[in-house]
Amino acid sequence: MAEKIARINPEQLHGTPGYHHVTVVEAGRTAYLAGQCPLDRNGDLVGAGSLEAQVDQVVANALTALAAASAQPHHVVRSVIYVRSEERDALGAVWRRLTESALGPAFTTASTLLGVAQLGFSGQLVEVDLTVALPG
Repeated sequence: MAEKIARINPEQLHGTPGYHHVTVVEAGRTAYLAGQCPLDRNGDLVGAGSLEAQVDQVVANALTALAAASAQPHHVVRSVIYVRSEERDALGAVWRRLTESALGPAFTTASTLLGVAQLGFSGQLVEVDLTVALPG
């Protein structure tokens, strides 16, 4: 399926720190993952107060969800990253930790990084929403 996913950065748009402005997918099956949260298998928050620990749990959960759909990070065609912070440095730190993780190839595609006031679970600092073009 990789040959059916095109990632584009038009010359007329600003450079990016690794993601692409446009992702084009030829018709096929698509999976929409629920926002992946920093919760363990029992539904308990992991890494209270730690962006790093929460990112690591989100990565582990996202990899599990991708595998359940028979997909890998390079099959992701859209990501939205939510960080409970007003600090640009915190958003940048989350971006770097995600892109340097085993899930990193997911963030070379069309991506959005947002600082938000609140997330769904008490103490939650990070959530990642992924859309996937499933392999043939």
